[in-house]
Amino acid sequence: MPAPLPPPRRILLADADAFFVAVARMVDPEGAGRATLLIVGGSAEGRGVVCSASYEARKFGVRSAMPMSRAIRLCPDALVVPVPRACSSKHREIRAVLDRFVPLVQAASIDEWYLDLGGTEALYGGATLREIAHRIRDAVLAETGFTVSFGGGTSKLVAKLAVERAKPKPGTGADGVNVIEPGQELAFMQLLALADIPGIGPKTQARLAERGLRTVNDVLALDQAALSRLVGPGDAEWLTARVRGIDDGEVAERDVARSISRDETFAADINDDLLLEGELTELVGRAGADLRGDGLTTRTITVRVRDADFTTRQASRTVDEALESDKALYTVARELLHKLRKARRMPARLLGVSLSNFTAPAARQLGLFETSAVPLETPRDRDLSRALDAVRARFGRASIAPGRKRG
Repeated sequence: MPAPLPPPRRILLADADAFFVAVARMVDPEGAGRATLLIVGGSAEGRGVVCSASYEARKFGVRSAMPMSRAIRLCPDALVVPVPRACSSKHREIRAVLDRFVPLVQAASIDEWYLDLGGTEALYGGATLREIAHRIRDAVLAETGFTVSFGGGTSKLVAKLAVERAKPKPGTGADGVNVIEPGQELAFMQLLALADIPGIGPKTQARLAERGLRTVNDVLALDQAALSRLVGPGDAEWLTARVRGIDDGEVAERDVARSISRDETFAADINDDLLLEGELTELVGRAGADLRGDGLTTRTITVRVRDADFTTRQASRTVDEALESDKALYTVARELLHKLRKARRMPARLLGVSLSNFTAPAARQLGLFETSAVPLETPRDRDLSRALDAVRARFGRASIAPGRKRG
């Protein structure tokens, strides 16, 4: 007799509505709190990119990831404010409420959290996923003042896509919760364009469009052999699952580790210093985003190189000030890479960056013991990194490519 099938997974994605705008209004009630037209990120002089905008500013065409100079031209009367440092503490406030309701919570970004409700059926007395989401939503609003929208389904992918149609925007009729019931995944996915699916960025969209693939239905119309001929077997397998809402990714909370590491093994060994610095920029950005997502700062940076002969070497530096910005982390990491390359010049097959010796940002003592030394990190560096985190969380890391350091 075959074993019974496991019950469908019950996954929610909580997305804090206009999170950065809401935080800005909370921490600056006399300024941002009174501004109907509000843009967060960048500067009023037009530098940087938009992190978030109030719904009123969005009516003028202002969007996340837009160059700030264009946003100001579209909405010249808007108040422009930097990303508030309080975002990390507000993230933790919302997370504390979610933890009370669900045994397993995973922070996806500073304003998004996945919740796995598997095994909680008895706890909630048979309540539907939609009813539970509304209950949690009401508690978050009452205890933190933040409005959170919920998408739900049998996978992280479906929950992520569902939440975009949950947000209570004017004229949509949405009430903050959108749950796709088991068995309805395909019907829901058929409403979407391929551009809506996480992992399909602008370049991939263009390549798929060249092959006549723009919507989920375009892919569903092809059998596996035909799709493989168009995009290759590997991409065809991935795309086949995604357009059906299939995603086996688990909701798995990352404990605060003793270190955060990112490394890359190269397809071909690299001996060019400039190319290695470019790879280092990307690794630092990924590790830094994890660091800031956990609400941490670091004092120890380590760079690791594995040479072509499989010799592994590393260099570390512990700084006096706690760091979190990509600019400061890269400055230290680049010095360490130069040290390793000077000691032994050989093509590298692997490059890695590790951050450790963590502290909470609140431990930073700004201005109490000033010296004449130039600091590694400024408030503007930290604000810029948080703004880029927010944009990439929405549009993927490829939406803003890291610059390549020279000299």
